[in-house]
Amino acid sequence: MSVEPAATRLRHQIPLVVWLVVVWMLLWGTWSWANLLSGLLVALTVLTLLPLPHVVGGVRLRPAPLLAFLGHFVVDLFVSGADVAWQALRPGGVHRTAIVQVQLRADSDLLLTMVAEATSLVPGSLVLDLDREQRVMTLHLLPVRDLADVARKKAHVLVVEERLVRAFGSADDVAALEAQSGEGVPTP
Repeated sequence: MSVEPAATRLRHQIPLVVWLVVVWMLLWGTWSWANLLSGLLVALTVLTLLPLPHVVGGVRLRPAPLLAFLGHFVVDLFVSGADVAWQALRPGGVHRTAIVQVQLRADSDLLLTMVAEATSLVPGSLVLDLDREQRVMTLHLLPVRDLADVARKKAHVLVVEERLVRAFGSADDVAALEAQSGEGVPTP
């Protein structure tokens, strides 16, 4: 294991420093040089005392697939939100829910986390467990109409995974996904 020079480590942490300073400024609610400098000091202190490990494989940002993911994600939020709201407000309430497991294809910790977060943010689906070793996500789905609806919702999780891999995955992640897509795995 090699020790990375502090300057190189800081260069890789610049986006995180910027993010922490922005959050600091938002927490204070006003822009001032004092807030900016104190935010920078706090960010550097946090990163020095609590260093984060590097993300293995890194992240590649592809703008077109990212826009496609975001567009579909916003539509999913509205459609699922309306569906869950209707289920909650209609007479008789929610009739059926399901707990299911979905076998994911991505092998990156970051991508698996992104899939879990994107899935949990959409109303009607909640990630109960993510088995990193087996790449199996356990979900609670609300509402489900029948077994075909459960299958559609499980397939939709794989579509979300594919969109995220195409937007953020490394070239190896995308190639592995395409190889598996040839085996009958859903594509968007």
